Amino acid sequence: MSDPRLIEAVVRAVLDQLQGQAEPPCACHSAASGCCPDRFGRYVGHGADRFGLRAGVAYPREIARMIDHTLLKPDATRAQIEALCAEAREHGFATVCVNPAWVRTCSELLPGFDTRVCTVVGFPLGATTPEVKAFEASRTIADGACEVDMVMNLGALKSGDYRLVERDVAAVVDAGRRGGAIVKVILENALLSDDEKVRACVICKAAGADFVKTSTGFGPGGATVADIALMRQVVGPDMGVKAAGGVKDLKSAQAMIEAGADRIGASVGVKIVQESLGQKPAAGAAGGY
Repeated sequence: MSDPRLIEAVVRAVLDQLQGQAEPPCACHSAASGCCPDRFGRYVGHGADRFGLRAGVAYPREIARMIDHTLLKPDATRAQIEALCAEAREHGFATVCVNPAWVRTCSELLPGFDTRVCTVVGFPLGATTPEVKAFEASRTIADGACEVDMVMNLGALKSGDYRLVERDVAAVVDAGRRGGAIVKVILENALLSDDEKVRACVICKAAGADFVKTSTGFGPGGATVADIALMRQVVGPDMGVKAAGGVKDLKSAQAMIEAGADRIGASVGVKIVQESLGQKPAAGAAGGY
C-alpha cells in the first residue's frame, strides 16, 4: 500500500467504523466481540498455549506463554542476562527480549527450550534508515533472534510520509521473512494522536508486520487499555497486538489481554506468573527496561 490516497481512504474507513457501534456478535457462534472460539487459532502462532477468558478469575500459569520477559537496560550485565534466561527456562516465557548485543548469549543459554529470543531494532528512537534497520534485523536473526521488535520512524509518520514509513517497516519484515523471524512494530503510542495510531496500524498491516506494539518502555508513557482496544479494532483478529511498558502485575496484564493483547512485554514476568498461582511475588527479579 504505497499510495497515500489509498492509505487515507483506509484510515478514514477505519475511523468511521471505530466511531460507530462496537463489533456485533459473530454469526457463527453468536459470541460477544473477541470471544468467538474460531478467533483463538491465531494466538497459537504467537506463543499462547492456553487462554483465560473474562471470568473474573486469575489466569493460570500458562500466562507465561504470552509474556516476553524483558531486560533492555543499557547497563544490563551478563550475570543479569543469565538470570533472565534462567527465569525463562523455569517459567516457560514466550521469549526473552534483550538488546542485540545479548542475542547470541541468550541463544546459547536457551537451546532445547520453548522460550525463544526476541530483540529490538532501531531502538529506542526509530530514527535510523530502513536499510540500517534491515541490516540490524538480519544480523540479530543470524545470531539467533526469532522475533524482532522494531521501532517505527515516528518523524516520518508525523510528517505524513507514509511511503517512507511503509518502506521502513517492510524492510525489516523482509529481513524477518528471509530469516524465519516474527516482526513486531513499536508505535510509541504516547507520542501519537489516536488518528496517528490508526494510520500507523494500517501501514504496519499493509507492510506485512506480524504484530503492532504499544511502546518501547523508554518513552513518556506505556501501554494503556484504550490503546490496546484501538489497535485490536484496527488490525483485526489475524494480527498480533503486544502491550509493553507499564504492565506491572497480573491485574494489569489481565486488563491488557481482555482489551485485545495477545503478547505482553514486561520486566516483571516472574511476578505475574507467581500472582497467577496465588503466590507472593519474590523480590529481586532479573528483568527490567
